Amino acid sequence: MSRPQLRIFPASRDSYMPPVNQRVTVRLREICALLIDAIETDRTWLGDFEDEELDISTDLYDCICAYKHWRPSA
Repeated sequence: MSRPQLRIFPASRDSYMPPVNQRVTVRLREICALLIDAIETDRTWLGDFEDEELDISTDLYDCICAYKHWRPSA
């Protein structure tokens, strides 16, 4: 009886996972559509990151605050 052999496949660029506890820099356009889709489809994994802190530029923060106060329903 032969032993099963382990096959190793190289990871694609899309499946790259950074080491745990390391920071990754991404552009907003890279994640915005994905986050919108996850919110609209009520993905449960979003709850795992509710208390996650994000570093954003002061300009983006100012725009978000202004938009929040400008929208009557926000």
